[in-house]
Amino acid sequence: MILINILLIDDHALFAKSLEIAFGDYAEIDQFYTIQDVDNVLSLIEELEPEITLIDINLSNISNEDGLELAKNIINSGRLTKVVMLTGYDLPVYRHEAIKIGASGFINKNIVPDKLLKILMEINKGTIYFPKSPGYVEELTDREKQILQLLSDGYKRKDIASMVFTSERTVSNHIQHIFDKLNVSSSLEAVTKGIKLGYIQPNYEE
Repeated sequence: MILINILLIDDHALFAKSLEIAFGDYAEIDQFYTIQDVDNVLSLIEELEPEITLIDINLSNISNEDGLELAKNIINSGRLTKVVMLTGYDLPVYRHEAIKIGASGFINKNIVPDKLLKILMEINKGTIYFPKSPGYVEELTDREKQILQLLSDGYKRKDIASMVFTSERTVSNHIQHIFDKLNVSSSLEAVTKGIKLGYIQPNYEE
């Protein structure tokens, strides 16, 4: 049996403790570590040598950067650990970003420990785990995301054209592409769906 060491970075102590207790029953796990101090995370990973590092996206209680930024820093550092996002923010835009930065997986927190461990064991063997959600849509471009955000802020097409230094016709074309990708027919529907899918960033302070 291959044993693995797992490191969890999460700002919710209760969730971290619950997962630690749940994983305590599995012989496949050699050590399960949790940390809530990210200042020395790279040196801790070097010291603890976890095969897998689990990171939540929302780390607002312990860090000025979100989990995706922290994950990117860990991956770029070359530390020998597979980084997996374990989060309640299960949105296509975050999943896409996790793929871009080179994470090894993206898992919804609403998962039973048995299934989570099975996925992590497969990831440890080299599998990449990025399931598509039922609400999967074609990824918006950076410009489309920008225009969708401006629509949500209440700007009209003429104003948006001025702000992004392009013609009103080009903005209209971008908006139509947004409608097509999100399968909506109005700006209000686009904004509503954009919030749901994570293209319009949530306010963690709320």
